[in-house]
Amino acid sequence: MPSPDSDLFEEFVAGRRPALLRTAFLLTGHAEDAEDLVQTTLIKVVPKWGRIKDNPEAYVRKVLAREATTRWRTRRWRETVVEHLPDREATGPDLTSNVAVRDALLRLPPRQRAVIVLRYYDDLTERETAATLGVSIGTVKSQTSDALARLRHQLPDLAAPDPTSVAGLRR
Repeated sequence: MPSPDSDLFEEFVAGRRPALLRTAFLLTGHAEDAEDLVQTTLIKVVPKWGRIKDNPEAYVRKVLAREATTRWRTRRWRETVVEHLPDREATGPDLTSNVAVRDALLRLPPRQRAVIVLRYYDDLTERETAATLGVSIGTVKSQTSDALARLRHQLPDLAAPDPTSVAGLRR
């Protein structure tokens, strides 16, 4: 008979898996790597579930981001060509609707990509992004600035209809 904790975990996974896959995909650039990253993250979260079950989102996101960083450190980062995107939740700005923006995002170095994904796709604050990545707020600010400068350079003709999205490439 399943325990109440395992039922809560299964509900969390069923409800948040698409969002976790989307974030993982934006971090890795590959659907298969995103699946592996989410699976590894969930495996690492299971032993802690009893402690985090009341508010698991922040902890799971932190494990996901840190696991992605560990993967970047253990194998050389590579530029990718994206085939297709997994389904996503309907809320929040769609940073990947523009192919040029998506491709430019995937050309960013891993840490810059992680900061942009967490700040503008997952809508985390600078403080939350810093805590998730285990870096200082100053690092988040400098990585964001550098990433946006690279994106502006790669996408000089991109219009900015939504100033809150990466497509707006804030100045």
